[in-house]
Amino acid sequence: MPRRGIRWWGRGSSTTEQTQSENPILDEYLAKQRAREDKRKKASPAPSPMSTGDLSADSIFADEHDTGKAAQPAEVPEPTGPRPRDKAAMAAALDPDPRSRRRWERKMVIREIRKRGRLSKAQVIKRTERESLTKSPFIHTSIKKLGPLARQIAGKPIEEAITQMRFSKKKAAIDVKQILEHARNEAIVRRGMGLGKAQGEFHEPLLIRNKEGKKMIVTDKSRIYVDQAWVGRGSYTKEPSFRARGRVDILRSPQTSISVLLKEEKTRIREHEERKKKRDNRKLWVQLPDRPIQQQTQWYKW
Repeated sequence: MPRRGIRWWGRGSSTTEQTQSENPILDEYLAKQRAREDKRKKASPAPSPMSTGDLSADSIFADEHDTGKAAQPAEVPEPTGPRPRDKAAMAAALDPDPRSRRRWERKMVIREIRKRGRLSKAQVIKRTERESLTKSPFIHTSIKKLGPLARQIAGKPIEEAITQMRFSKKKAAIDVKQILEHARNEAIVRRGMGLGKAQGEFHEPLLIRNKEGKKMIVTDKSRIYVDQAWVGRGSYTKEPSFRARGRVDILRSPQTSISVLLKEEKTRIREHEERKKKRDNRKLWVQLPDRPIQQQTQWYKW
């Protein structure tokens, strides 16, 4: 075994030449590799100086980069009119769950067919008559103070109820007046109530009786009136009340809301006709049935 010295590790060139000459397969591979590199250098042009964002000539993405530049079309001017709506994007908001919508539609169709297309009395009223329910935010007052105002406006036309609150001496009447005006505007805009005269609908004056039995004349069937008005109790707010000798009392201020249900005179006319029909169909009351007396005794049998 030869001694491993400096000469053995390839200090001179004789060891490398001897190794290459002893492996002819490696010599043939290296010769082909040199010939391939010389051929590629002769075929490729001289590299041009690279610009910012450009690729080098020997990059593997050079062909795609040059093709993309050549195939780039000319700039098309943007259309000036309104852009067409994307139905797929609109469906996400208009129909987010189509499966549930189809199930609901199927359920409604089955419900209509179950009674052979006949509607109940409540459904007919909902389709033919309009109503609007408005609930106010909590007001810093008590039920004892707000209740009389609710009873005062119940059953009156909306304009008359607003007039009553305008000239009322109660402090809470200012808030109730604002709530009535908001409820009137909401009923007109959202429900289309009170637009009979604006649409050219005129009717002959009709004498009816309201729920309290008072007579009244109706000239416009679309006139808005306050059918119901009630109050609701809210939470209490705490406020400090500073007293003498450093004492502090806690005041509990009540909060109350008022709800208003607005309807049209068509509803009041229908209720008047129903009460009248019920009163006309009422049977005559008799104290005892008219039948022969049998088995008379000294005691009563009834």
